[in-house]
Amino acid sequence: MKVLIAHNAYQQRGGEGGVVEAETRLLQEHGHNVVRYERHNDELRNRSHLATLAAGREAVWAARSFRELRALIAREAPDIVHFHNTFPLISPAAYYACAEAGVPVVQTLHNYRLLCPAATFLRDGKVCEACLSRSVPWPGVLHGCYRGSRPATAAVAAMLAVHRAIGTWQERVDVYIALTEFARRKFIEGGLPAERIVVKPNFVASDLGPKQGRGDYALFVGRLSEEKGLGVLLNAWGRLRELIPLRIAGDGPLREEIVDVMRTKKLKSVELLGPLSRSEITPVMHGARFLILASVCYENFPLTVAEAFACGLSVIAPRLGAMAEIIEDGTTGVHFSPGDPVDLARSVEWAWSHPHELGEMSRAARSEYEDKYTGERSYKRSMEIYERAVERSSACASYVIREQSVGEAGG
Repeated sequence: MKVLIAHNAYQQRGGEGGVVEAETRLLQEHGHNVVRYERHNDELRNRSHLATLAAGREAVWAARSFRELRALIAREAPDIVHFHNTFPLISPAAYYACAEAGVPVVQTLHNYRLLCPAATFLRDGKVCEACLSRSVPWPGVLHGCYRGSRPATAAVAAMLAVHRAIGTWQERVDVYIALTEFARRKFIEGGLPAERIVVKPNFVASDLGPKQGRGDYALFVGRLSEEKGLGVLLNAWGRLRELIPLRIAGDGPLREEIVDVMRTKKLKSVELLGPLSRSEITPVMHGARFLILASVCYENFPLTVAEAFACGLSVIAPRLGAMAEIIEDGTTGVHFSPGDPVDLARSVEWAWSHPHELGEMSRAARSEYEDKYTGERSYKRSMEIYERAVERSSACASYVIREQSVGEAGG
């Protein structure tokens, strides 16, 4: 099979980019021919103000991406096109290039962009669903939810409203991939066709191997930003009744603020490791006792959780959105009340002081990885999804041909 993978990369590489690379390698390892089409948000970095405004129009319909993708499809003749992110430089115009060529389309829903201009369902540090199910997401524009800018948010809102109105989300994608059942339900609530949304979680491309021993510290891995709940995490650490080491791996806009909080609250047991590569993360996970997520938003499916499970690392996470689904309380981890540092501190102290129970959770986490998140399981699921997309595309094409024949006969 020849698969065209299309992706709009962000300026700061995140989990989506890692998933794209992992899925590309997985397909190639199984003998498939993979063609890549990528645009990068670095293109926006040196644009003039007028050119930046033009990028808002591109988010609705990127003529350049339409032309380039149409030419690439004509040259390579892929069996399927798998999109990961189209915002803002590829745009939904790309689906129409695929439709023109009769190529099936699969779209992975890595975030909630089709339902929320900010893509996170987060405003002022709290979950917000004000734009969910609206034909025009005007609350997001009112609050400037995308990058704190009303004009920028208006461009995102225009993209969502236009393509809802012309039926792009309903008609131009053969199969959507949601990463969790929770996300699937949200997208159905937001108006996407339920019969075309399937679930395929993120995966760990190669076995990281289970950790040995109990571990010497708690671990946070992720972007240092508002939605990740770093304030909740540090607040909880300031409430602990015993000295528990915490290592924080990652980088982001809150780095300096975190350093200030660590100094003013005298959190001497907290160590900021900075950004680490995937290969550097693995030994850090192997040395941890448990992983902590403190997110205050609806996480979609953090790759960090799958990696932790592969290492036999249980996870403490908020009872919020998909986290309540991926991490089973008392089996593969521990839940706490979202945004509550007191309850998080209580959960951390319990986990730290119950090594036997934590050992059982670690073994269950490893089993969960083996059952759900290996590369082989992901590959098998991808093939099922691609076959489903091809079948729907073929059925739609046959229907159009029949309708044309009926029309010609009647004329």
